[in-house]
Amino acid sequence: MPENVPVSDVRHVLVLPDRDAAEEVAEELPDRFGLAEEPQLVRDALAGEDDAEDAQWLVVVEDPDARLDAAALDALAAEYEGWLEAP
Repeated sequence: MPENVPVSDVRHVLVLPDRDAAEEVAEELPDRFGLAEEPQLVRDALAGEDDAEDAQWLVVVEDPDARLDAAALDALAAEYEGWLEAP
């Protein structure tokens, strides 16, 4: 019986300052990086925040083959005043 082989479950999270920036990054990612799956947008409200305007937005990119360059993702996020969250 073959042993279990670890499956790569790489996920990149780009943190953006607002929804508009997150949407623009999500639109750019497939063209710039040749993504097969659409990135996911997630609102990240900090504890105690009631106003959606104050929330950061996350762009979650699945990378099961671990082929995306983290530095390039970070550079893209930086173009929109964001960053790539460290794993």
